[in-house]
Amino acid sequence: MSKIALVRQPSSLLDDGIVDHIEKVAVDLDTAREQWRGYVAALQQHGWQTVEVDPADDCPDSVFIEDTVVMFRNVAVISRPGADSRKPETAGTRRALEALGCPVVEIQAPGTLDGGDVLKVGDTVYVGRGGRTNAEGIAQLRRILAPLGGRVVAVPVTKVLHLKTAVTALPDGTVIGYPDFVDNPGIFPAFLPVPEPHGTAVVCLSDSELLISASAPQTAAMLRDLGYSVTEVAISEYEKLEGCPTCLSVRVRCLD
Repeated sequence: MSKIALVRQPSSLLDDGIVDHIEKVAVDLDTAREQWRGYVAALQQHGWQTVEVDPADDCPDSVFIEDTVVMFRNVAVISRPGADSRKPETAGTRRALEALGCPVVEIQAPGTLDGGDVLKVGDTVYVGRGGRTNAEGIAQLRRILAPLGGRVVAVPVTKVLHLKTAVTALPDGTVIGYPDFVDNPGIFPAFLPVPEPHGTAVVCLSDSELLISASAPQTAAMLRDLGYSVTEVAISEYEKLEGCPTCLSVRVRCLD
């Protein structure tokens, strides 16, 4: 099983990033760069090989590389971001994944799909139908993944930017989320509420290791009490842009 994480350095225009559901607050670029380096170091310390995708400095949101692709096994589904300013971000991601040897397919117009709207739990692929991902994008992803054994389940997202702003999944398949952000928790077979808004997003580094925002200490403590090893990373500058730990990398696990 491969442990490769695609990352992309923050744009010098990061402060111009799009904000839809929270009040705009100035981003400190120097702090953001320091936090990004800390995030990348945390991945490396847990045995992940990080691959830097070509910078996209003209795209303020390009550090949020998760939105540019959906990985299912070794297949890369290049997204078509719902925000026009983000559409150029996908080219560099495609080049990086082709260089790694991944088969590549693309979401086509008029479909839109942001990778942050896609949550995989085993072979079930939950896709948020919200402001950035439309019905055609979901339909295309369903057609692409069905022959690969993926089952797409569409989920309404009205309260936050992306599905993974509201929920992510633990290694055992339990979906965790902040109740005020989740339209319908009953969609998920096993749902565990977390006590903080920034506790919704975890990156599964292994079957027992998680990465979480340092802005969610109560959630980190709760997950440790469930037997997980939890690493907290400071990403406050990205949270000002509705970002979370999952947004800042694309994990490629099935190249071996």
